Amino acid sequence: MMNVDSHGSYANVNGLKMYYEVHGQGRPLFLLPGAVSGVGTAFGSLIPLLAADRQVIALEFQGYGHTADIPERPLSYEQLADDVITLSQVLEINNADFFGYSTGAGVALQIAMRKPSLVGKLILASCTFNSNGRHPQLGGLESLLTVEGLKGTPYETEYLRTAPRPEDWPRHLAKVTAFNKALQDWPADDISHIKAPALIIAGDADIVQPEHAVALFRLLGGGTLGELSMPASQLAILPGTMHTALTTKTVLLTAMVSAFL
Repeated sequence: MMNVDSHGSYANVNGLKMYYEVHGQGRPLFLLPGAVSGVGTAFGSLIPLLAADRQVIALEFQGYGHTADIPERPLSYEQLADDVITLSQVLEINNADFFGYSTGAGVALQIAMRKPSLVGKLILASCTFNSNGRHPQLGGLESLLTVEGLKGTPYETEYLRTAPRPEDWPRHLAKVTAFNKALQDWPADDISHIKAPALIIAGDADIVQPEHAVALFRLLGGGTLGELSMPASQLAILPGTMHTALTTKTVLLTAMVSAFL
C-alpha cells in the first residue's frame, strides 16, 4: 500500500502517479523540491507559513518520495517541467506562482520557458542555468550522495518512509547522480525572454556561485537603478547559509517570499 501523508493525493501524469499535497486557500503556489528531497525535507517547515494566505501545492518528482520511478525514463529538467505542467492541467490551474529549490528551481525556470502563460511569479532558490555556475568544489560532495553518505540522514529516512519501493533507494541515488552530472547549458537569450518577475535566492556558502545568481538576476530583468526604475525581479543572498540549510531559514524566507508575492 502506498504511503500517503495528510493532505496528500496522486494524479496520473505522463505515465506517473505523481504525489502532491494541497495546503491552504488562495492563489496557487507550487513548491518544487530539490536533489534527493521530498516535500518534508525540502519545505516541511515553510508550508504552514506559506499556506496562511495562499493555496500551496507541494509535489514530488519522478522517483522522489511518494512518486514511483519510471525505471526506463531518465531524469531531465525538461521532462520534470513537463510533468509539473501536466499536473497543473489535471488540477485545472491556468496560472500560478512557482517556488523551486535547487533541482526544483531549475524545473521552475524550464516551466517559465516552456509554458510562459502558466507562470505568474518565480522564486528560484539555489538555481543554475549553466553547469559553470556550480561551485568548483562541488565534486568533493559526490561521495555524500551515496547510500553510505546519506545513511541516517533525514533524506534517507524520508525516502524509506514514503517511497512505494524503499528498496529502490540505491538506484534512485544513482539516477540522481547521473542527472546532476549531465551538462546544463541553457541559452541566456531564452532566459532573458521570460517575462515573469523573479525572486532569486542563494546562500553565501551555496553550491551556486554568487556571481551566477547575480547573472541570473540580470537576465530576468534585475539590476536597474531603483531610483529611476525599480525592477520587478529581486535578489537575495542569505548570510551564513549553505545549500542544504537554505530552506530552513524560515523567518527570512517567509518574509521575503510573502512580500514578493
